[in-house]
Amino acid sequence: MPKKSAASRLRLRVLLTPDIALGPGKAELLERVQDTGSISAAGRQMGMSYKRAWDLVDAMNRVFDEPVVLASKGGSGGGGAVLTPFGTRVLARYRRIEQTCAEAAAADLRWLSAHCASP
Repeated sequence: MPKKSAASRLRLRVLLTPDIALGPGKAELLERVQDTGSISAAGRQMGMSYKRAWDLVDAMNRVFDEPVVLASKGGSGGGGAVLTPFGTRVLARYRRIEQTCAEAAAADLRWLSAHCASP
């Protein structure tokens, strides 16, 4: 009889170009920018440097025909960042694709999990 183990799950990456994908990490970064109003704070929460977070945001802004995040420079009032309405739609579409794929694959994921050896 097969051994039970942790449930299998999907990690979806949408290849937007041969070099740029939208996946769980970028989606989480967008959510954290939305929550914190800051690329720096979002990156810190995810354990990444500001440069890494900025580079990921910049890559997303360049790959789409509209920006997903707008950032303002710091200064006496401090800087900030916001998800644009387009960025909100990009994030929602990615999450919907994730959910659709998870629902479509649920039975197969359960089967795979049921046939994995215990860790």
